Amino acid sequence: MNYRYLSNINSPEDLRKLPVEQLSVVAEEIRAHIINCVSKTGGHLGASLGTVELCLALHYAFDTPHDKLIFDVGHQAYAHKILTGRRDRFHTIRQYGGLSPFLRREESPYDTFNAGHACTSISAALGLATARDLKKEDFRVVAVIGDAGLTGGMALEGLNLAGYDKRDLIIVLNDNEMSISPNVGALAGYLKRIVAGQAYQRVKKDIESFLHHIPAVGDRLFRTTKEIVDALKIYAIPGLLLEELGFQYCGPYNGHDVVALIDEFREVKKRKGPILVHVMTTKGKGFAAAEKDQVKWHGPSAFDPSTATFVGTPAKTPTYTSVFGQTIVRMAQNDEKIVAITAAMAPGTGLDKFATAFPERFFDVGIAEQHAVTFAAGLAAEGYKPVCAIYSTFLQRAYDQVIHDTCLMDLPVTFCLDRGGLAGNDGPTHHGLLDYAYLRCVPNMAIMAPKDENELQHMLKTAIDYPHPAAVRYPRGEAVGVPMDPEPRCLPVGRGEILREGTDFAIIAIGSMVHPSLQAADLLARDGHLVQVINARFVKPLDQELLCQTARQFRFLVFIEEASELGGFASACWEVLEKNRIHGNICLRIGLPDILIPHGSASLLMAKYGLDVDGLYNRITQFLKERRWRKRGSTTSSSKKGLLKIVKKP
Repeated sequence: MNYRYLSNINSPEDLRKLPVEQLSVVAEEIRAHIINCVSKTGGHLGASLGTVELCLALHYAFDTPHDKLIFDVGHQAYAHKILTGRRDRFHTIRQYGGLSPFLRREESPYDTFNAGHACTSISAALGLATARDLKKEDFRVVAVIGDAGLTGGMALEGLNLAGYDKRDLIIVLNDNEMSISPNVGALAGYLKRIVAGQAYQRVKKDIESFLHHIPAVGDRLFRTTKEIVDALKIYAIPGLLLEELGFQYCGPYNGHDVVALIDEFREVKKRKGPILVHVMTTKGKGFAAAEKDQVKWHGPSAFDPSTATFVGTPAKTPTYTSVFGQTIVRMAQNDEKIVAITAAMAPGTGLDKFATAFPERFFDVGIAEQHAVTFAAGLAAEGYKPVCAIYSTFLQRAYDQVIHDTCLMDLPVTFCLDRGGLAGNDGPTHHGLLDYAYLRCVPNMAIMAPKDENELQHMLKTAIDYPHPAAVRYPRGEAVGVPMDPEPRCLPVGRGEILREGTDFAIIAIGSMVHPSLQAADLLARDGHLVQVINARFVKPLDQELLCQTARQFRFLVFIEEASELGGFASACWEVLEKNRIHGNICLRIGLPDILIPHGSASLLMAKYGLDVDGLYNRITQFLKERRWRKRGSTTSSSKKGLLKIVKKP
């Protein structure tokens, strides 16, 4: 697509050659490019449309990449990518082998710091500024953070130290009054009061200027008046908190006036110390549908820009997320002790329906996973049944709270981990591959993963009724499509099930890998292999009786999980075999390798790493071929000895 100006901008240096008066046209072209590409690939549309002028102004006013820009999350950085040499590849964003959906240092020297989770930019920027000063170098450091990100505990910790250290640091607060959903909490209201309080600041400056010009008495009168003003401003200036923290507060400014923003940033560059520049933007700016419904268009799938309608094949089955949301509403209708908690992700976790049905029992704590977990623990300590719905990788941010505030007191909090496994196009910051490993080592924690949506509803019931901490981990996307039982029921904790009888060897699978394992067993049956398939159901407590019985019955065991191979489900099984002194089994574990898995469609990644049905079949048959496996009854004694030589103890 050819543009009048944008087609010739391959770096911020090219941008800075343009007259400032032409940047409004560049902004229109960038928006058109974002909409055109995202309409085909899907992506984080709303936030990035809102920051086009802001990105233009930052790259125009600052000497990037010598000056460092650190973006929070990356939802707001599409224009930044386009302006920094990635325009012609922008259509590949979120696609396998294409541009990352978030900031990535390996992708561009302009991506100073990786960002996939919120609230990190201020701490990272302060680290860069401190390193700059230690090395006695000279460059500006600018952190861009959204108003929702500013409510997170880590962001406030960064503000606290930055104001104390007094280093040269610029924080740009991109205030669009939105997270993925509308913002919540006292700080969100505080920012609104800052905006409302600007009239007072203008009057104060006018009075000070007037008093300074009165001959003789002007200075004395100014000092007296200033003392009165300082005593009263706590009641009149909402921005006082930022000043008390040690920041020079500037703003708020119209975030869509690119010329005014450039002027302000050029002025700010001359100042010393920590500065906060407050910029007001509109999420979805320039695309009417996204401006009108900012939640719906935060991260849309492919759509038709001319009609603002989504395209693609309708889902044939419900998603795991929707099944979770519907089930918890049904359960809460019969149990008033059930409460639901999310960290700024009500639609993403499926709790929006619960929020509508039981507003007094629904709590959106903002982008504050640590607070969410300890808040849930407090509710549990008083007899409530908190269901804390957080993405798998986001719960990592509250790991100490899971251990210290929940499991050490053995409080019955239910953790519902959406996006368990491969999260698809959002990439390595969102793949939930470590949860089995990081949760199973925590005392008192039970961990379960459903094979399908029907088992999900039963596991949710099981976890909520379980008098200890429990985690239910399920994948993103469409469920299997099995019939649903009329009512959820409790499953026996720590008990697996045999789904398919066999005589040759056994597959023990967990969660999303159970149904693909059954299908792989069908393919193996065509080759004459009668395979037993077990649904483990629980990573912790494991069904030790069933596992040991299976290990004694079959010398060849296959463990399958959609998680990291290190420390996960297979490792737990091996530990059980070792504990029970069951040796001599040949074990194949199938999971994700110890690498950062890139972004790409979930189906593509499953195939690439051998976790789809064909991949499971091929990996198992190749393993058997390499070890010269023979069916039971046809294996010679010499070949048995050969097999035993390659056994590795857990």
